[in-house]
Amino acid sequence: MTCTGIFIAGTDTGVGKSHVSSHLLRAASRRGLRVAGLKPVAAGTTFVDGRWQNDDVEALVAASHPPLDRARACPYLLAEPASPHIAAAMAGVVIETPVVTAAYGALAAERDWIVVEGSGGWSAPISTRQTMADIAVALGLPVLLVVGLRLGCLNHAMLTAAAVRASGLRLAGWIANEIDPAMPHKGANIAWLDQALGNLGVPRWGHLPWAGDGIDPTDSRARTAEESHAATCEALDMETLLSASRAPQALAKPIGIKPK
Repeated sequence: MTCTGIFIAGTDTGVGKSHVSSHLLRAASRRGLRVAGLKPVAAGTTFVDGRWQNDDVEALVAASHPPLDRARACPYLLAEPASPHIAAAMAGVVIETPVVTAAYGALAAERDWIVVEGSGGWSAPISTRQTMADIAVALGLPVLLVVGLRLGCLNHAMLTAAAVRASGLRLAGWIANEIDPAMPHKGANIAWLDQALGNLGVPRWGHLPWAGDGIDPTDSRARTAEESHAATCEALDMETLLSASRAPQALAKPIGIKPK
């Protein structure tokens, strides 16, 4: 099988991209695929068990199969919990898209399916001239949009969808992810996006329930929610998702940030 992949974009930071990505990887792995998660840039680390870690990278590594070395899962692991361009500047690092595409190519040589998770929102800057969109364009993968269900998500979803389409990449689908259990009118918000994004030819691939404020093994409510979340991902039409990953994708010109 020729390796395929998908780029996971979010309507904002903190909308559950890593949560969705790790569950998709596990669902694909259960279907016999060799899978890997790739986080091109991760900002914010903690020192655990003698090494610096990032929660998003750890989640992707844990969901990858066969096992994946952390260094291969994240070319740019930055200490400062800030926007990538700030964290990179503080570390004296220049984030270069060829490094990311090389990391993807190395994984693609040995895996069947790769989930690439962006950092922050679609236009999160990685330097004074480039954003996460430039990494996505350089990889040329179809895009899956994770919409974090909270007040303002309709506007964020439509702005992100417009930006993805303007880049020349294909917005292959979207997933509704509950991140605010108290949000009113969730169903009405999802229904509106079903119609608005559906009119653009962008189907919804799933609706993931709230998984709790972190998964505390002593919290039966959170544990049950996590099991429900995993079951929902497992129930996704993975054949449709994988087919969308295989569809041809024309590369677009880099987006970048216009100089003043």
